[in-house]
Amino acid sequence: MDASDQSMFDEIVALLEPFNADKIALKPETDISADLKIDSVSVMDFVMEVEDKFDIDIPLNVLSDTRTIADLMGVVKERTNA
Repeated sequence: MDASDQSMFDEIVALLEPFNADKIALKPETDISADLKIDSVSVMDFVMEVEDKFDIDIPLNVLSDTRTIADLMGVVKERTNA
């Protein structure tokens, strides 16, 4: 993971912390919904925070294929470079 990826990962992890009730160690392969046991409403709240932080829009059809932190990083990269 290069410096820009690490920076993005750190920012996403910071946004996820309020949803990480069990305080599990967050890694790129962490499944945002299943591993953190957060419901769909909380996932949408989190996604809105990511959209605001990175000034992007993530369409629902893209979101449905986004499971892990690494998946989300890929979406953010793609949307910020578009």
